[in-house]
Amino acid sequence: MTEPDLKSSGVKDLIDRIRDEGVRAARAEADRILAEAKAKAARTVADAKAKAAAIKKEAQAATEREQTASIEALRMAARDTGLELRSAVMSAFEEHVRRLVTDVTTDGAVLRDMILVLAGRAAEDFIQDKEAVILVPKRLADEVSVELDEFLRQSAVSFSADLLRKGIELIPSSEFQGGARIRLVGEDLEIDLSDEALSEMMLKLLLPRYRKILLEAGQ
Repeated sequence: MTEPDLKSSGVKDLIDRIRDEGVRAARAEADRILAEAKAKAARTVADAKAKAAAIKKEAQAATEREQTASIEALRMAARDTGLELRSAVMSAFEEHVRRLVTDVTTDGAVLRDMILVLAGRAAEDFIQDKEAVILVPKRLADEVSVELDEFLRQSAVSFSADLLRKGIELIPSSEFQGGARIRLVGEDLEIDLSDEALSEMMLKLLLPRYRKILLEAGQ
């Protein structure tokens, strides 16, 4: 091979080598870039999955918290409703008892018997030589005319002579609606069988039992 041929062959080999090295370098760089891109994509996907999982977990936790809060709110609402209902029922029962007692103690025959009981009890316990009066609802004295007057006279006559001598007097009062009270004149002492006093006595007895019945019914 001539010298020009050798030179030409050497140049070609150099060119081929440079080209091959360039190709390999380009491929290596491309592989590196691709590997980095894949790694970055993998990290992005992993981050996205982790974030999605965190969001899902938080959403589930939030849902559970809302459900728990809703259940608790419903439970409290049911409890409050039950308490309000029991309170309303208790109030209605209390009002019914008071109204019933007032209705009964404004009946003429019942009032007459109460006056007799009060007069007899007073004579035995605390009148002695003191002056006493029996208070009756004013509205009865105002509303009932001849019948009430006759009723009061009959009641007065039915007292024993001792009671009459002790000066027991029937006096209309606006302090209560039904029943009667006997009171010592000038002293803070009385026997109270008014509708208010009788209602309180009955409610002290009945309300605990009625409340127990309501509680047992609500279980």
